[in-house]
Amino acid sequence: MTSKPDGTGTNRTRRRRRAATPRQLTLELPLAPGLGREDFLVTPANESAFEAISGWPATPHDPPALALVGPPGSGKTHLAEIWRLEHDALRATPAELEVEAVPTLLSRSALVLEDMPGEKLDETALFHLLNMARQEGANVLLTTTTSPATWPVALPDLRSRLAALPLVEIGPPDDELLRAVLVKLFADRQLLVGEEVVSYLLLRMERSLTAAQELVAALDKAALSERRRITRPLAARVLKELARREQGG
Repeated sequence: MTSKPDGTGTNRTRRRRRAATPRQLTLELPLAPGLGREDFLVTPANESAFEAISGWPATPHDPPALALVGPPGSGKTHLAEIWRLEHDALRATPAELEVEAVPTLLSRSALVLEDMPGEKLDETALFHLLNMARQEGANVLLTTTTSPATWPVALPDLRSRLAALPLVEIGPPDDELLRAVLVKLFADRQLLVGEEVVSYLLLRMERSLTAAQELVAALDKAALSERRRITRPLAARVLKELARREQGG
């Protein structure tokens, strides 16, 4: 009489196969954030800056240069890019600012100088640039985390010019903006995330738009790797991992 198999061997084989199944490999494909006007989320934290930059210059008598001032991750780059696209402006960094390059930088009559003043500012070049912009009716938008009046500038004429530079200030993102950004970033990646997860993240994340982008990317990677939904436990773990990475641990 032949005994029936009890299925124990089959169950063990299945368990071994599941245990041996590797996590899904994830490709490091950066998702470029939209930087158009339609992608800019306006809230009380940035409304005045958005309106000021959108309306400048309104007339030929408007100041030829403006400084867009705000903390890191507040949306300065996005707002400057909106202005750059609408005015067909060139974009440059402090490292590219040299006296010989000034005519080229102003060749389109509009320029965005990002992350000013940089580690080493060519003061003569910047003074020449601001003078030439005024003489030729060009416009220069500078982005910076500090008021130009506080920059460590030795050239007296440039120091007085910077002190008189009009400022447009953008504040750190408020809860309304961060919530909207998180929802949009998840939607851009076609991720379905519950409101309770968004609220959980909002209370614990670093208060910047850059941090929101890094957080959503890390959650997307973890969820894809582990083939699971983005839940509060996963969010808690990813937040801890990002905090350890920030601390160098």
